Amino acid sequence: MIEGKIWVEHLNLYYGRKHALIDINLKMKEHLITALIGPSGCGKSTFLKCLNRMNDLVANTRIEGKILLDGENIYDKRVDTTLLRKKVGMVFQQPNPFPMSIYDNIAYGPRLHGVKNREELNRRVEEALKGAAIYDEVKDHMKKSAFSLSGGQQQRLCIARALAVEPEVLLMDEPTSALDPVSTLKIENLMKRLKKNYTVVVVTHNMQQAARVADDTAFFLAGEVVEFGSADQIFCRPLDKRTEQYITGRFG
Repeated sequence: MIEGKIWVEHLNLYYGRKHALIDINLKMKEHLITALIGPSGCGKSTFLKCLNRMNDLVANTRIEGKILLDGENIYDKRVDTTLLRKKVGMVFQQPNPFPMSIYDNIAYGPRLHGVKNREELNRRVEEALKGAAIYDEVKDHMKKSAFSLSGGQQQRLCIARALAVEPEVLLMDEPTSALDPVSTLKIENLMKRLKKNYTVVVVTHNMQQAARVADDTAFFLAGEVVEFGSADQIFCRPLDKRTEQYITGRFG
């Protein structure tokens, strides 16, 4: 039986007076891919950032409700956000490698969390690069700048950087929107492999992509979750007319 890894209960988020997320209730299961779909500005990325408290960095933000990770409320005042973000990694829309070598990009996180032993760093770097399906492409060029890589390679490098701190959850905010079709396919295949070891939550505007990679799907509209269920149910047998209209391209 697949249990919930992340439970979201009555989540509301306000930017000043703007009610950006409205009474969100979701359960994201361990070792599955949950896709968040919906038109631009509907709250998908805002919700994703709630899952590792990135919205804490935004001024005038107020959050109500609970997000439980393995049964613990991540918004409890006692939670160390640095440790939380180690457990819940994030990959952004645009590849954002650091201005340093390929090796140092991957070793950066472990070093930040106190790993100093060279053998352990080497192990973390190699495993992360293998986990992101880019090791064979860069193993002989570790000292080269990360900026020497193609866009698709840079995105996989950023995924490897997130994996190097050994998270349990991987958040991905439109990870293929800036990539060509070949690189997009590589990232999609990678996501399917990653769910064996991680719980993956991905924001995507690409309906075909969501249908290809997701196990579960949540449809967001105007800050609310209109419908949540298995990808098969959402894309083949939607229960809400608005879901059907969106996935068939009538709006959005």
